[in-house]
Amino acid sequence: MTFSKRIRERADSIWAASHQHPFVQGIGHGTLPLDSFKYYMRQDYKYLIDYARVMALGSVLAPDLNTMSGFAKALDETLNTEMELHRSYAARLGISRQELEETVPGPVTLAYSGVMMAEAQKGSIAELIASILPCAWSYYEIGTELAKIPGATEHEYYGEWVKMYASKEFGAIAEWLIETLDGLAESKSEEELNRIEQIFLNTSRYEYMFWDMAYHQQSWPVE
Repeated sequence: MTFSKRIRERADSIWAASHQHPFVQGIGHGTLPLDSFKYYMRQDYKYLIDYARVMALGSVLAPDLNTMSGFAKALDETLNTEMELHRSYAARLGISRQELEETVPGPVTLAYSGVMMAEAQKGSIAELIASILPCAWSYYEIGTELAKIPGATEHEYYGEWVKMYASKEFGAIAEWLIETLDGLAESKSEEELNRIEQIFLNTSRYEYMFWDMAYHQQSWPVE
């Protein structure tokens, strides 16, 4: 069994909860309240800024040119495709560019980004990948599954989102991260693998919490 399969199995109950969350299912069936989606788009935009920073750090820490190139491609996809989709959505939903940029990260957004950045900065390249892999991998899984729902890719507001995350281009990022992590895991001790697995489980939990935060539009208790 590859290391990626091992950690995916360990995280299966968490991922299943994310897949079945009413926010995710609401996107696929077109029933998600638009206000929740607007809140998600603003918060996810702020999250993606730090996600991109981790990708950039991956290029810095990369042990070889192939790995450096892989992170550079993933960074470009995040900055110039995924975030552009958010900006395009924001314009259609009446959210100004200034409002998008000035969004205050919610508690889950800030905690998730903080954990991801901390693990990327204090650990190895394998730990860095483990911190971002649940995002890339689970979004591709979710996009692929939602695209099977009749009409999901044609929805006025959510169709482009589904198509983006079900695309081969986005899937290629997840697949590259998986393959790279599996290669790195081959030279790791069991103690190191357990550490990497725990990071993967923690950020998987944050993925679920992010969906839940967006669905309920949770913000700070005191502004």
